[in-house]
Amino acid sequence: MKNKFSLNIDNPCSEDFNNFSSTAKGGFCDSCKKEVIDFSKMNSDEIIQYFKKGDVICGRFKPDQLKVYEKNHPKRKYLSFFSGIGLAYLSFFNSGNIQAQEIKSQEDPNQKPIEESKQQQEYITVKGTVVDELGPVAGANVVLEGTAIGTTTDFDGNFEFPEKLKKGDVLLFSYVGLESKKVIMGNENSNLQIELNVNMSSCTLYMMGKVAKKGVYSSKKKK
Repeated sequence: MKNKFSLNIDNPCSEDFNNFSSTAKGGFCDSCKKEVIDFSKMNSDEIIQYFKKGDVICGRFKPDQLKVYEKNHPKRKYLSFFSGIGLAYLSFFNSGNIQAQEIKSQEDPNQKPIEESKQQQEYITVKGTVVDELGPVAGANVVLEGTAIGTTTDFDGNFEFPEKLKKGDVLLFSYVGLESKKVIMGNENSNLQIELNVNMSSCTLYMMGKVAKKGVYSSKKKK
């Protein structure tokens, strides 16, 4: 019975995933004009659910994720009835909460708009140090995501970003042989000047390319 499938990448891609534009499910490869799904952050159940669609896609995997998967998960069938009841209760209580929130917002509609606009317009000077398990990382790249604006760390791993940043900006830290890191400028970065300490770790191996999905036949055991 064909209740299993295997995943494999016959021709691994040599493109650098860290240079892709970020998408909701992974990254967009400019070379092949396709979205590459990042399965490396998914567990086995999530991968099984994704491949139930049978789509032919490009993906990024850890080596131990390219294996045989079991399609059948009978335990989930018994959850549907109780899940429906739970959702009904959640819908009831959430509707009450939404109404309460709407009434509350009408009490003072003009509260704090000026303060919020001021915070959004604040620009931040960013500097810091990049290290790994051995100490400072010299020559690490620090780039504003989606642009060519960036700098590199000095001999002691220190850097100062050449332009001021704002809330929501993302800095990408990369170095050959180390895992890339992203730092998002958020609410906690409210000071006009911040200092980052970025700790990078050794790279995990990944495989990337067009995914080959093959059915695996297994015979029923005789009782």
